[in-house]
Amino acid sequence: MAHLTQHTDALLNRVRRIGGQLQALERALEGQADCARTLHLAAAIRGAVHGLMDELIESHAREHVARSGLSDEERQQGLQELLEAIRRYAK
Repeated sequence: MAHLTQHTDALLNRVRRIGGQLQALERALEGQADCARTLHLAAAIRGAVHGLMDELIESHAREHVARSGLSDEERQQGLQELLEAIRRYAK
């Protein structure tokens, strides 16, 4: 997705933050942290991944479905890719 290169730094920062959150959860589990803290860490990770996914979905939809100048075939392909990703994510 070449259009993501415009936002590469922001996306990588999000991914790195998620990585840090995953490491914190791993440390909490290894250190037998209390249940509430562990639940909050897991919920934060889920929220961060949802936010990242929202951004990626929006970017794909704007570039490969809604952008003017796309042929019907390109638009249809972009829509199919988007629906496949959403289905996979929703499982």
